[in-house]
Amino acid sequence: MLPIGDDNSDRTRFPYINYVLIAINILVFIFLQGMGSDIGFTYSHSTVPGEILTGNDIVTDSKIMVDPYTGDEFKLPGLGVTPGHVWFTLITSMFMHGGWAHLGGNMLYLWVFGDNIENRLGHVRYLFFFLITGIIASLTHVLTTQFLGHNTLIPSLGASGAVSGILGGYLLLFPTRRVHVFLFFTVLSVPAILALGFWIVLQILNGTTALGGDEAGGVAYSAHIGGFIAGLVLIKFFDRGVQTVEQVQKRFS
Repeated sequence: MLPIGDDNSDRTRFPYINYVLIAINILVFIFLQGMGSDIGFTYSHSTVPGEILTGNDIVTDSKIMVDPYTGDEFKLPGLGVTPGHVWFTLITSMFMHGGWAHLGGNMLYLWVFGDNIENRLGHVRYLFFFLITGIIASLTHVLTTQFLGHNTLIPSLGASGAVSGILGGYLLLFPTRRVHVFLFFTVLSVPAILALGFWIVLQILNGTTALGGDEAGGVAYSAHIGGFIAGLVLIKFFDRGVQTVEQVQKRFS
C-alpha cells in the first residue's frame, strides 16, 4: 500500500518549508554524500548511539562483519571524527540517507503528508515539529539499542524518524482524510487511518535494527515507532491556538 497523494482541497498555505526540507535531503545525498559513495562524510555525520550515550566522539578502524541472516561478509567502515559536538548528529543524521530507495521512500511520504501538517500548524511550528520529533526518534533508537544490547557503534541516519512524527500527527488530525494509494497495480482512495495504520503495524512487526547492524534490513524501526508516538503526543501541543483562515474570518464576521 504505497501512498501517492491525498486530499489538499483545504490548503491555505504554500508548503515552502516542506519543499525546502525535501530539497535539502536530496541535495545533501547527491552533493555531500556523493549519492552514497562518500562513506566518510556519511558516518561522521550520522547518529552513533555510543557517542550519544557518552557525549564523546568515537573513532574506530574498519572491520569485516558477517550478516547473521545470510552469512555474507561485508566491510563496516570505521567511525571518523565528528565535526562539532556529537549531539549535533541527532539533527545532521535526519538529512542523510543510505541509498536512493531510502531517500525516495522518505521524501514520498514527506511530500504526501508534510504539506497538510504545515498548512495546519504554520511554517515555523511545522519546522520545529519536524526537528523535535526527529530528535526524539533518534533518541528512541539510541536508548533501544542500549537496552537490547545491540552494537552501539553502528551509525543510523535518515529522515524516517521525523517523517514518522509527521505521520503520527497526520493520523491524529486527519484520520478520515482520503489518501490515494497504489495497491495491486491500481489506485485506491482510502481513509488515512487505514493507510497509516497499515504502515505502523509494519513498523511494529519488523522490530528494531540499525544501519548495517545486528538485524536484517538495516532500518532503525525503533526510531520509526518513537517518532510516530512523538508525533501523536506532540501534535496537539503544536496545534494549540492555531487558527485556519476560515476560523479567523468566522470570528470577525
